Amino acid sequence: MNPARPRAGTDLCALEDIAEPGAKSFRFRAQAAMFAGVVVRIGEEVRGYVDSCPHAGWPLSALDDSYLTRDRRHILCAGHGALFRPLDGECVAGPCAGESLSPWPVEVQDGRVVTV
Repeated sequence: MNPARPRAGTDLCALEDIAEPGAKSFRFRAQAAMFAGVVVRIGEEVRGYVDSCPHAGWPLSALDDSYLTRDRRHILCAGHGALFRPLDGECVAGPCAGESLSPWPVEVQDGRVVTV
């Protein structure tokens, strides 16, 4: 396991800090290790994913918090255009069709997004 991955109960942000619909990136460092995650918000639901495309292992976005397509219906991998459903992370178009983003469990508790 990545030592930089935040422990369960880590407070990430207020739900209102994530646009609706929208996404927010998070980076954590522990010594030489780094963990990159993204939280996607659709309505009052949130989903967390490791910020890494299953096709090539690249970060999904070159810009912080810029993960969704223009119509806000999919997560877009900026590297090669793969599209992922925001609520389950499944790739529905592109070179990794049928694969999924790695989940990073998060939930809303008292208006705050926290890791679980």
